[in-house]
Amino acid sequence: MVRILLVEDDGELAELIRDYLTAKGYAVSVLARGDQVLPWLRSDKADLVLLDLMLPGLDGLRVCQLLRQQSNIPVLMLTARNQHLDQIDGLESGADDYVVKPVEPRVLLARIQALLRRTQPPPVEELTCGQLTLQRRCRRADLAGQQLDLTHSEFELLWLLAEHAGQAVSRDTMLQYLRGIEFDGLDRSADVVVSRLRRKLADNPKNPQKIKTVWCQGYMLLPEVFA
Repeated sequence: MVRILLVEDDGELAELIRDYLTAKGYAVSVLARGDQVLPWLRSDKADLVLLDLMLPGLDGLRVCQLLRQQSNIPVLMLTARNQHLDQIDGLESGADDYVVKPVEPRVLLARIQALLRRTQPPPVEELTCGQLTLQRRCRRADLAGQQLDLTHSEFELLWLLAEHAGQAVSRDTMLQYLRGIEFDGLDRSADVVVSRLRRKLADNPKNPQKIKTVWCQGYMLLPEVFA
């Protein structure tokens, strides 16, 4: 899921933008001060920063300048209508694009999508983990030369685990990836898919070695087992 950091001190506008982008499938975090941005990004991650020009603490231009000294993260700036100097200053400070206020939601969404297309690397179409090969375009999975018969959700979850081979993947991450929802502590759908995957990978359900359960963390695909 694409993560957006929205920096806007107008609470009503921030809420409207957050709700709209969340409904479109983005994960949105909101800050109200410019001097909060860099500390926040040191401990959290975002794929794009949506940055207002006029902010308390530090204005958007200065935030963008400081951000560019340490990151190439895409920055989309919010500027006042017809303030061409502000727009030029924003681009010169390192912003990648701008949207004028009042914000038109569909225009904002189009600018975000266009900016992400320009700045994000092309999606990986094939993953290989030892004798396990996954091809995204045709949703094909092969293990030791034998094609696995996987459902859509099984392939997607196996792709996620292979993408993070050797790392624990939480149930929350799995549910966000599969269904776009957060783990509520009760939903067992991810566990059911893992159980089905283990059967199809010939993994011993009583003592799994290919997809391990990591206590209090989630599940981990062990790359060395597929070597």
